[in-house]
Amino acid sequence: MASQKTKKRHVGMGRQGVAVFFENKLAVFGLSLVIFLVLFSFLGPLIYPSEQVHTNLSQVHIAPGEQGFILGTDGVGYDQLGRLMLGGQTSLIVGLSAGLLATAFGTIWGATAGFIGGWVDAVMMRIVDSLMSIPALFLFMLIATIVTPTIPMLVLVISAFAWLNPARMVRGDSIALRSREFVTAMRGMGGKPLRAVRTHIVRNSIGTVIVNATFQVADAVLYVAYLSFLGLGVPPPAANWGGMLSTGLSEIYSGRWWLIYPPGIAIILLVLAFNFVGDGLRDAFEVRLRKR
Repeated sequence: MASQKTKKRHVGMGRQGVAVFFENKLAVFGLSLVIFLVLFSFLGPLIYPSEQVHTNLSQVHIAPGEQGFILGTDGVGYDQLGRLMLGGQTSLIVGLSAGLLATAFGTIWGATAGFIGGWVDAVMMRIVDSLMSIPALFLFMLIATIVTPTIPMLVLVISAFAWLNPARMVRGDSIALRSREFVTAMRGMGGKPLRAVRTHIVRNSIGTVIVNATFQVADAVLYVAYLSFLGLGVPPPAANWGGMLSTGLSEIYSGRWWLIYPPGIAIILLVLAFNFVGDGLRDAFEVRLRKR
């Protein structure tokens, strides 16, 4: 009977969290925008196929609306709309993969450090502090110049340093949770630390983890754009929005606006969308709002 009441209470809290999320108009707009950009990038090429491997110098710098090109072509003859879809795939894959991987590793690191405490916590968090003292963009640029920038490599490079903030946040939750009654009771019954971290610390920090994951994805998308803008992104014929923006800036005085504004606007919209979703999730997981 008690378990049924607990289950109903959790269901009710889950519904209330969803209701709180959908009350946030910016969060709903952000979620709709993320869905639209995902469909645009991955289903768009099926509806609007275009050649994105071989260049065609006979169709260079065609203006939007001419010769059947909705957004025109770039300096080597690629269809700009198709290029925008292909670039969205790279930006989304790297951003989502790096953001989620960094959040997962940071969660494990922070939960372990906060739960164990003592000298282990001190050593683990000094490593975090040391890495955070170095500008992340400088490290990304250094590594990107040493290794070949492929999509898996970009994911590893970005996630290798993006896990620091999640680690610090989850570590704070872990310190607060390790003295709670249910954790103390489990340890008193002989429960192993690994089980405590997995079943109690991480699960009770899930709100912090999910909210932080959305912001990590947004940051990862920006890092991809930074590196690609500096010429350290995935080499052609692959594309991403940062590289398209960098290429388009060389045409800024030629009046070819379609090479600059579409990728720039796409980056801004994607980052804003994930931030809006993160704000909505933060409200949904806020205990005080759930108890309204």
